[in-house]
Amino acid sequence: MRRVVVTGLGVVAPNGVGKDAFWNACLNGKSGVAPIRSFDASGHPVKVAAEVKDFDVSTFLSASQRKSIKIMSRAMRFAVGAAGLAIKDSGIDWDQEDPERLGVVMGTGLVPIDIPEIAPAVFQSCDEEGKLDVVKLGQQNGALFPLWILKYLPNMVAAHVSMAFNAQGPNSTITTACAAGTQAVGEAFRLISRGDADVILAGGADSRIDPLMILAYSALGALSTSDRPASEISRPFDGGRDGFVLGEGSGVLILEELERAKARGAVIYAEVLGMGTSFDAYAVTKPDPDAKGAARAITSALKEACVDVRDVNYINAHGTSTRLNDLMETAAVKRVFGEGAKTLAMSSIKSMVGHLIGAAGAVEAVALALTLHTNALPPTINQTNPDPACDLDYVPNTAREKRTSVGLSTSFGFGGQNAALVMSRFAA
Repeated sequence: MRRVVVTGLGVVAPNGVGKDAFWNACLNGKSGVAPIRSFDASGHPVKVAAEVKDFDVSTFLSASQRKSIKIMSRAMRFAVGAAGLAIKDSGIDWDQEDPERLGVVMGTGLVPIDIPEIAPAVFQSCDEEGKLDVVKLGQQNGALFPLWILKYLPNMVAAHVSMAFNAQGPNSTITTACAAGTQAVGEAFRLISRGDADVILAGGADSRIDPLMILAYSALGALSTSDRPASEISRPFDGGRDGFVLGEGSGVLILEELERAKARGAVIYAEVLGMGTSFDAYAVTKPDPDAKGAARAITSALKEACVDVRDVNYINAHGTSTRLNDLMETAAVKRVFGEGAKTLAMSSIKSMVGHLIGAAGAVEAVALALTLHTNALPPTINQTNPDPACDLDYVPNTAREKRTSVGLSTSFGFGGQNAALVMSRFAA
């Protein structure tokens, strides 16, 4: 099996666009959570989110490609931007590569429908009493932009990345809820490892900050309704946590076969060693409190990576800031690492970027690669009220220098989807 390394990092995150801006923000505890400005949220029960501000995807596209922007959702635009940043960071002369050996694997999820786009067709299909007439609706096909549906197909995230950068090799979309970004990186690792591609743009992109999605997550009881200042609301593992903050963005890693990366003198951020996945089969919205599924994913990842639990130095935690998830993740780490859990550092950057759902694991994989490369652990900010049941080392409030040889990134999604990814500091 071929060794796989990370040679490029691209990030479009609420607290910074680009690897350096993002990482500096994380190490300095800078939050991207703020009052929602993309729509009027004054009437909503939740009025804050972690939005990406003032992002222009056109700078990553040629003049002829820019016409496709009108059929890109926000997530698709973020993905193309993050991929472009990753390619630039890698130093690969992309135009000289064999496009059939370049792949794309992206995690994403539900694409919110832009209600104003379909409102005219729906309005014209209502009878005099305001009731929707499905027969009339079926006659309104001319009221929609002909390519409208392409903005809402999840596979178009990976498709737009491939088209923008002429990647003609393997192309996959992972839609395993909040585990999707982590699983995408792991699946890309396996594709290169077995020789199906030489370079893969791997990661995730998601954006659900719109009126309907905010309302839906609020009805589910998943979002924080705290009246704290916006930057203090996301507080994973803290005793005062009451729900997550919805975020958006994209993270893309260039995964490359080791020998070709060495031959071109690439900067190697980390080596990908293994992935594990599992399913709770417990409940639709609640994690298994015994954490058996989550622990099984971590154990599986360590097994594929051939890593002993005693060799793991750091965990980039899922850490959503919900009551149940943080308790479950703490239990999972104790179940896998035993007494070693007490001395194992783990932190959640969701305290600063919110929950990016399908992109969460991808952005967190970027952060893990940077931790291994820089020996700096990002903090879990807003740790001011310790929860006695969350009693591990969550790197509270302040970044920490720590030589890190092996790191783990965890993701646990609605429905019981679990994924874990193992990376190491590169050793020749």
